[in-house]
Amino acid sequence: MSPLISGELLHIFAKDNTIRFLDTTLALPGETFDPRARFHDCHIPGSQYFDMDVFSDPQSSLPHTVPSPAHFADLFGKLGITPQTHVVFYDQGNTASACRAWWMAKLFGHEKVQIIHGGLDTWQQQGLPVEQGASATYTPQTYHPKTEYSRIAGLGDMLEHVRLQNRPILDARSAERFYGKVSEPRAGVKSGHIPGSRNIPYKTVLDEKGFFRPATELETLFLHAGVTAQTHPITTCGSGVTAAVLTVALELAGFTSNALYDGSWAEWGSTPNTPIANGQNP
Repeated sequence: MSPLISGELLHIFAKDNTIRFLDTTLALPGETFDPRARFHDCHIPGSQYFDMDVFSDPQSSLPHTVPSPAHFADLFGKLGITPQTHVVFYDQGNTASACRAWWMAKLFGHEKVQIIHGGLDTWQQQGLPVEQGASATYTPQTYHPKTEYSRIAGLGDMLEHVRLQNRPILDARSAERFYGKVSEPRAGVKSGHIPGSRNIPYKTVLDEKGFFRPATELETLFLHAGVTAQTHPITTCGSGVTAAVLTVALELAGFTSNALYDGSWAEWGSTPNTPIANGQNP
Protein backbone atom coordinates (compact mmCIF):
# COMPACT_ATOMS: atom_id res chain seq x y z
CA MET A 1 0.00 0.00 0.00
CA SER A 2 1.48 3.33 -1.08
CA PRO A 3 1.85 5.91 1.68
CA LEU A 4 0.06 8.45 -0.54
CA ILE A 5 -3.44 8.81 -1.96
CA SER A 6 -3.65 10.95 -5.09
CA GLY A 7 -6.46 13.41 -5.65
CA GLU A 8 -8.02 11.33 -8.44
CA LEU A 9 -8.82 8.55 -5.97
CA LEU A 10 -10.45 10.72 -3.34
CA HIS A 11 -13.93 10.57 -4.88
CA ILE A 12 -13.84 6.80 -4.33
CA PHE A 13 -12.49 7.13 -0.81
CA ALA A 14 -15.08 9.76 0.08
CA LYS A 15 -17.89 7.28 -0.62
CA ASP A 16 -16.42 4.57 1.59
CA ASN A 17 -17.82 5.01 5.09
CA THR A 18 -15.41 2.42 6.51
CA ILE A 19 -12.43 4.72 5.91
CA ARG A 20 -11.52 7.02 8.78
CA PHE A 21 -10.06 10.45 8.03
CA LEU A 22 -7.88 12.07 10.71
CA ASP A 23 -6.74 15.71 10.54
CA THR A 24 -3.23 15.89 11.99
CA THR A 25 -2.60 19.62 11.50
CA LEU A 26 0.21 20.85 13.76
CA ALA A 27 1.94 24.23 14.00
CA LEU A 28 5.68 23.86 13.45
CA PRO A 29 8.21 26.17 15.18
CA GLY A 30 7.66 29.67 13.81
CA GLU A 31 4.02 29.00 12.88
CA THR A 32 1.46 30.71 15.10
CA PHE A 33 -1.96 29.45 14.02
CA ASP A 34 -4.26 27.39 16.27
CA PRO A 35 -4.55 23.88 14.72
CA ARG A 36 -7.76 23.01 16.59
CA ALA A 37 -9.40 26.25 15.46
CA ARG A 38 -8.35 25.54 11.89
CA PHE A 39 -9.92 22.08 12.14
CA HIS A 40 -13.12 23.54 13.64
CA ASP A 41 -13.38 26.02 10.75
CA CYS A 42 -12.88 23.48 7.96
CA HIS A 43 -12.37 19.73 7.77
CA ILE A 44 -13.36 16.61 5.86
CA PRO A 45 -16.87 15.51 6.83
CA GLY A 46 -16.81 12.84 9.53
CA SER A 47 -13.13 13.36 10.27
CA GLN A 48 -11.58 13.72 13.70
CA TYR A 49 -8.73 15.86 14.97
CA PHE A 50 -5.59 13.82 15.68
CA ASP A 51 -3.79 15.93 18.28
CA MET A 52 -0.07 15.26 18.04
CA ASP A 53 0.50 16.67 21.52
CA VAL A 54 -2.04 14.23 22.96
CA PHE A 55 -0.48 11.36 20.97
CA SER A 56 2.86 11.95 22.72
CA ASP A 57 4.56 10.57 25.80
CA PRO A 58 3.14 12.54 28.75
CA GLN A 59 6.19 11.62 30.86
CA SER A 60 8.75 13.00 28.42
CA SER A 61 10.28 16.46 28.68
CA LEU A 62 10.98 16.35 24.93
CA PRO A 63 8.44 17.53 22.34
CA HIS A 64 6.29 15.05 20.42
CA THR A 65 8.02 11.86 21.54
CA VAL A 66 5.97 8.75 20.83
CA PRO A 67 3.73 7.37 23.58
CA SER A 68 4.03 3.84 24.90
CA PRO A 69 2.28 1.13 22.87
CA ALA A 70 -0.42 0.88 25.57
CA HIS A 71 -1.01 4.63 25.61
CA PHE A 72 -1.20 4.78 21.80
CA ALA A 73 -3.60 1.83 21.76
CA ASP A 74 -5.84 3.48 24.33
CA LEU A 75 -5.97 6.76 22.41
CA PHE A 76 -6.42 5.16 18.97
CA GLY A 77 -9.11 2.86 20.32
CA LYS A 78 -10.98 5.80 21.83
CA LEU A 79 -11.19 7.28 18.32
CA GLY A 80 -13.11 4.15 17.33
CA ILE A 81 -10.23 2.63 15.39
CA THR A 82 -9.33 -1.07 15.25
CA PRO A 83 -6.22 -2.66 13.69
CA GLN A 84 -8.36 -3.45 10.63
CA THR A 85 -9.55 0.13 10.05
CA HIS A 86 -8.33 1.90 6.92
CA VAL A 87 -6.95 5.18 8.32
CA VAL A 88 -6.23 8.21 6.13
CA PHE A 89 -4.26 11.10 7.60
CA TYR A 90 -4.23 14.61 6.18
CA ASP A 91 -3.14 18.05 7.29
CA GLN A 92 -3.84 21.64 6.39
CA GLY A 93 -0.50 23.00 5.42
CA ASN A 94 2.97 21.67 6.08
CA THR A 95 2.78 17.95 5.10
CA ALA A 96 5.01 17.09 8.08
CA SER A 97 2.31 16.36 10.64
CA ALA A 98 0.47 13.90 8.38
CA CYS A 99 3.78 12.14 7.69
CA ARG A 100 4.55 11.98 11.42
CA ALA A 101 1.14 10.46 12.16
CA TRP A 102 1.60 7.95 9.32
CA TRP A 103 5.00 6.94 10.72
CA MET A 104 3.58 6.59 14.23
CA ALA A 105 0.75 4.36 13.03
CA LYS A 106 3.22 2.21 11.10
CA LEU A 107 5.47 2.05 14.17
CA PHE A 108 2.61 0.50 16.12
CA GLY A 109 1.88 -1.99 13.36
CA HIS A 110 -1.12 -0.40 11.64
CA GLU A 111 -1.14 -1.77 8.09
CA LYS A 112 -3.92 0.11 6.27
CA VAL A 113 -2.73 3.69 6.69
CA GLN A 114 -2.20 6.40 4.07
CA ILE A 115 -1.82 10.16 3.60
CA ILE A 116 -3.78 12.45 1.30
CA HIS A 117 -1.11 13.77 -1.07
CA GLY A 118 -1.45 17.53 -0.80
CA GLY A 119 -3.67 17.46 2.27
CA LEU A 120 -6.99 19.22 2.62
CA ASP A 121 -6.17 21.46 -0.37
CA THR A 122 -6.18 18.41 -2.63
CA TRP A 123 -9.53 17.30 -1.20
CA GLN A 124 -11.07 20.70 -1.91
CA GLN A 125 -9.50 20.93 -5.38
CA GLN A 126 -11.41 17.75 -6.22
CA GLY A 127 -14.65 19.57 -5.40
CA LEU A 128 -15.33 17.40 -2.39
CA PRO A 129 -17.33 18.81 0.54
CA VAL A 130 -15.97 20.14 3.84
CA GLU A 131 -17.69 20.95 7.10
CA GLN A 132 -17.27 22.99 10.25
CA GLY A 133 -17.61 22.10 13.91
CA ALA A 134 -16.23 19.60 16.39
CA SER A 135 -14.66 16.22 15.69
CA ALA A 136 -16.97 13.36 14.83
CA THR A 137 -17.40 10.71 17.51
CA TYR A 138 -17.35 6.95 17.08
CA THR A 139 -17.87 3.98 19.37
CA PRO A 140 -14.62 3.25 21.24
CA GLN A 141 -12.82 0.08 20.20
CA THR A 142 -10.13 -2.18 21.65
CA TYR A 143 -6.88 -1.61 19.80
CA HIS A 144 -3.99 -4.11 19.88
CA PRO A 145 -0.70 -2.61 18.67
CA LYS A 146 2.13 -4.64 17.13
CA THR A 147 5.14 -2.41 17.61
CA GLU A 148 7.77 -2.54 14.85
CA TYR A 149 10.82 -1.47 16.84
CA SER A 150 13.03 -1.38 13.74
CA ARG A 151 11.19 1.81 12.74
CA ILE A 152 12.46 3.84 15.70
CA ALA A 153 15.90 4.80 17.02
CA GLY A 154 16.76 6.07 20.50
CA LEU A 155 19.68 8.04 21.89
CA GLY A 156 21.70 4.93 22.71
CA ASP A 157 21.19 3.60 19.19
CA MET A 158 22.30 6.91 17.70
CA LEU A 159 25.45 7.13 19.81
CA GLU A 160 26.38 3.65 18.60
CA HIS A 161 25.66 4.48 14.95
CA VAL A 162 27.78 7.63 15.19
CA ARG A 163 30.63 5.60 16.72
CA LEU A 164 30.42 2.92 14.02
CA GLN A 165 29.35 5.21 11.13
CA ASN A 166 27.31 2.26 9.92
CA ARG A 167 24.01 3.88 8.86
CA PRO A 168 23.27 7.09 6.93
CA ILE A 169 21.73 9.75 9.19
CA LEU A 170 19.56 12.24 7.30
CA ASP A 171 18.74 15.56 9.01
CA ALA A 172 15.59 17.33 7.79
CA ARG A 173 16.30 20.70 9.45
CA SER A 174 17.25 23.82 7.50
CA ALA A 175 20.89 24.22 6.45
CA GLU A 176 21.23 27.20 8.80
CA ARG A 177 20.27 25.09 11.79
CA PHE A 178 22.22 22.05 10.62
CA TYR A 179 25.45 24.02 10.28
CA GLY A 180 24.88 25.90 13.54
CA LYS A 181 24.57 29.31 11.89
CA VAL A 182 21.41 30.19 13.81
CA SER A 183 20.22 29.46 17.33
CA GLU A 184 17.87 26.57 17.92
CA PRO A 185 14.22 27.55 18.58
CA ARG A 186 14.12 25.57 21.82
CA ALA A 187 15.83 26.90 24.93
CA GLY A 188 18.81 24.96 26.22
CA VAL A 189 19.47 23.18 22.91
CA LYS A 190 22.93 23.61 21.39
CA SER A 191 23.46 24.34 17.69
CA GLY A 192 25.01 22.05 15.11
CA HIS A 193 24.39 18.51 13.89
CA ILE A 194 25.11 14.85 14.60
CA PRO A 195 28.63 14.00 13.34
CA GLY A 196 28.53 12.23 10.00
CA SER A 197 24.90 13.13 9.30
CA ARG A 198 23.77 14.55 5.96
CA ASN A 199 21.54 17.59 5.59
CA ILE A 200 18.42 17.11 3.47
CA PRO A 201 16.00 19.91 4.44
CA TYR A 202 12.56 18.34 4.31
CA LYS A 203 11.28 20.74 1.65
CA THR A 204 13.99 19.36 -0.67
CA VAL A 205 11.88 16.24 -1.25
CA LEU A 206 8.80 18.33 -2.09
CA ASP A 207 8.07 20.40 -5.19
CA GLU A 208 7.04 24.06 -5.21
CA LYS A 209 3.40 23.06 -4.60
CA GLY A 210 4.23 20.91 -1.57
CA PHE A 211 3.84 17.54 -3.33
CA PHE A 212 6.44 14.81 -3.07
CA ARG A 213 8.82 14.68 -6.00
CA PRO A 214 8.71 11.65 -8.33
CA ALA A 215 10.17 8.43 -6.95
CA THR A 216 13.07 8.45 -9.42
CA GLU A 217 14.13 11.93 -8.30
CA LEU A 218 13.88 10.93 -4.66
CA GLU A 219 15.93 7.79 -5.27
CA THR A 220 18.69 9.84 -6.91
CA LEU A 221 18.67 12.36 -4.06
CA PHE A 222 19.03 9.65 -1.43
CA LEU A 223 21.67 7.72 -3.37
CA HIS A 224 23.77 10.90 -3.42
CA ALA A 225 23.37 11.05 0.37
CA GLY A 226 24.84 7.56 0.77
CA VAL A 227 21.59 5.62 1.04
CA THR A 228 21.30 2.15 -0.48
CA ALA A 229 18.94 -0.75 0.08
CA GLN A 230 21.52 -2.23 2.46
CA THR A 231 22.31 0.84 4.59
CA HIS A 232 19.03 1.26 6.54
CA PRO A 233 18.97 5.09 6.85
CA ILE A 234 17.80 7.00 9.91
CA THR A 235 15.94 10.30 9.69
CA THR A 236 16.13 13.08 12.25
CA CYS A 237 15.14 16.75 12.62
CA GLY A 238 14.32 19.12 15.47
CA SER A 239 11.63 17.15 17.29
CA GLY A 240 10.93 14.14 15.07
CA VAL A 241 8.14 15.69 12.99
CA THR A 242 9.71 16.94 9.74
CA ALA A 243 12.02 13.89 9.83
CA ALA A 244 8.90 11.90 8.96
CA VAL A 245 8.70 13.73 5.62
CA LEU A 246 12.07 12.21 4.74
CA THR A 247 10.81 8.86 6.04
CA VAL A 248 7.84 8.92 3.65
CA ALA A 249 10.14 10.06 0.82
CA LEU A 250 12.44 7.10 1.53
CA GLU A 251 9.45 4.76 1.32
CA LEU A 252 8.40 6.29 -2.01
CA ALA A 253 11.96 5.90 -3.32
CA GLY A 254 11.96 2.21 -2.40
CA PHE A 255 14.17 2.41 0.70
CA THR A 256 11.59 0.84 2.96
CA SER A 257 14.03 -0.34 5.65
CA ASN A 258 14.53 2.85 7.63
CA ALA A 259 14.11 4.32 11.10
CA LEU A 260 13.32 7.69 12.67
CA TYR A 261 15.29 9.11 15.60
CA ASP A 262 12.41 10.10 17.82
CA GLY A 263 14.26 12.38 20.23
CA SER A 264 15.96 14.11 17.30
CA TRP A 265 17.98 17.30 17.85
CA ALA A 266 15.82 18.38 20.81
CA GLU A 267 17.33 15.40 22.66
CA TRP A 268 20.79 15.25 21.08
CA GLY A 269 21.44 18.97 21.43
CA SER A 270 20.34 19.11 25.06
CA THR A 271 22.09 15.97 26.30
CA PRO A 272 25.49 16.58 27.95
CA ASN A 273 28.55 15.17 26.17
CA THR A 274 26.88 14.14 22.92
CA PRO A 275 29.31 14.85 20.04
CA ILE A 276 28.31 17.82 17.91
CA ALA A 277 29.61 18.98 14.53
CA ASN A 278 29.22 22.32 12.78
CA GLY A 279 31.24 21.89 9.59
CA GLN A 280 30.20 20.95 6.08
CA ASN A 281 28.85 17.53 5.17
CA PRO A 282 31.62 14.97 4.63
